[in-house]
Amino acid sequence: MPSDAAKPNRPLTVLAVVAAFALGTVVAILITRPAAAEDKPAAERFFEMRTYVAHDGKFADLHKRFREHTNRLFQKHGMTLIGYWTPASGPEAENTLVYILAYPSREAREKSWKDFMADPEWQSVRKESEKNGPLLAKPPVSQFLKPTDYSPIK
Repeated sequence: MPSDAAKPNRPLTVLAVVAAFALGTVVAILITRPAAAEDKPAAERFFEMRTYVAHDGKFADLHKRFREHTNRLFQKHGMTLIGYWTPASGPEAENTLVYILAYPSREAREKSWKDFMADPEWQSVRKESEKNGPLLAKPPVSQFLKPTDYSPIK
């Protein structure tokens, strides 16, 4: 029987597979779409992948908050929505949301999040959506990404 050290960490493995799939999907979409006026020059963009794990029974509420409010507020505060994914199978498919945002720079990211968190509309939406308890089971995991020199998305 393998030791605990030799056992794979299933949630991290699933998250890595989902992240790889998500990034591959983003690349495929962006390669085939026409360049948009809002696309920033390659050297300037800064990416963030965020992972949320919802409490049992709260995943639909989390999706609703993004669908009806959060996406629009992200855009209002200068965040570019790249994509949203859930794991295709396994227990994480029932409670895990992975998404990627883009910003003109790391500094722009900091300003966008500061302004977003201070936005009275966001504060109201969050309070209302969490009136029966928090939606997230743990704090979001955020990973900053920079495209490689050969990446089709910049």
